[in-house]
This record gives sequence, C-alpha cells and structure tokens, in this order.
Amino acid sequence: MLETDDNVNDGAPAADESAAEPAAESPARDARDDAAAEAPDQVAEEVVAPEEPADEPTAEKVAEEPAAEEAPAESDGVWREPDPDQAAPAPAAEEPQEQLPAKEARKRARSLHSGDARPQRSPEERAEERAERRRTKARQRRAYRQKQRERRGSEPRGEASIAPVEHLTSQGTLKVRQGVVVSDKADKTITVRIDTARQHRMYKKIVRTSSTLHAHDERNEAHVGDTVRLIESRPLSRTKRWRLVEVLERAR
Repeated sequence: MLETDDNVNDGAPAADESAAEPAAESPARDARDDAAAEAPDQVAEEVVAPEEPADEPTAEKVAEEPAAEEAPAESDGVWREPDPDQAAPAPAAEEPQEQLPAKEARKRARSLHSGDARPQRSPEERAEERAERRRTKARQRRAYRQKQRERRGSEPRGEASIAPVEHLTSQGTLKVRQGVVVSDKADKTITVRIDTARQHRMYKKIVRTSSTLHAHDERNEAHVGDTVRLIESRPLSRTKRWRLVEVLERAR
C-alpha cells in the first residue's frame, strides 16, 4: 500500500505540470493568432494603395538632355576605301614656335641631356677632338672676317674715296672722324675732341665718352670751337696720325 501511495503521490505533480504548460502558452499563441489575423488586412492595404504616377518627360527636360551620339558602326575586320563625299577632318593649326634668345636656347638644350656618360677616351683622342674643334672655329672666324672686309670695302666712308692710294689701309678705306677743335696754339696742328655716345650692353644706359686727336692743319684754317672733319693718314709726328679735310661749321 505504501508503494502504491508513493507512486500516486509521485505522479500527481507530473500531471499538474502538464496541465499548467498549455495555460502558460495560451497568451503567446493568442498574440500570434491576432497578428496573423491582422496581416491580411495590412497586405490588402498595401496593394490597394495607389502608386504615384511616374514623372513624364517634359519638353524642357528633353531640350536640356544632350542628343545621343550615334554609336559607331562595329568593325567587321574588312578594309574599305574612305568615302570621298565624307569631309576629311581639318588639320590642327600649328602653334607658332617661341623664339628664344641664344643663351636660353642653349640652356634648354642642356636641360634635355639625358646625363649618360660619354665613352671612355684616351688622352690622345681627347687632344685630337680639341684640335679639331679649334680648327673648325678658326675656319669660321676666317670666313666671318673675310665677309666683314668685303662689306667694308664696298661701303666707302666719308672722304675715303678721294684719299691717295698710298694712304689706303689693307681694307681699302680710311677712318673718318668729326669733332670740335679745342686747341690751335701749335703751328699746323689742331687738337680735336671727339664725342661719342653708346648704349651700355647690360644696363642699356647711354654712356657718353670723349677722346682727343692731334690732326695736321697745313694752312691753319681751323680755330677753337670749329666743327671739323678728319681723316687718318700716315704718321706725321709723334702724336699726329690724322689730317684736316674740311671745316664743317665755324665757331659763333
């Protein structure tokens, strides 16, 4: 009897627990059922809701949009002659080349040098290259000087054309100077001041200088303040290498 009572007592709580579980789960199930019941209504509302009409392209928008470029024809790998009716593309205008000074041009040419070292050379080869450069420069100098002599010979200056043949220089012309007499105290000799003005090569300022020459005046025609013209001649004394040609303007 005791065993029977124990089994009955042990089984009673198990029955109570199984009965209590459905009671605990019932509220959760009810909530899920309510949500499932409401879900179809929400889906219906979403389906029933009218969709907003899409923006239709207006004339203004169509005008703003760029025209679609035509797609190039696909190449089939066969060469065809160009259409003569089709206008050829205009050649690009050539940009004018910038004229640089010689110094700037040399600087840019040096900047383009890759920096690679020249091949190793012996002292004899270096000396030969240096001698060849000197010979080339000498030929250029001789050609330039010959051209200058020919140009000076074809352009007589002042009274050079009437000078005696024995007084002509190797170039065929005589130097002519114009200046103002500053002294005529010596007999048959005048002192002439030659004024020159030139532009400084770097600062571009006008630099004025003067020099004096002793000239031969055979008849003592020139006096202080006169503007005279001189021409070079053979040495007439220790300081005289010029002679008077004419008096251009008398002193006032």
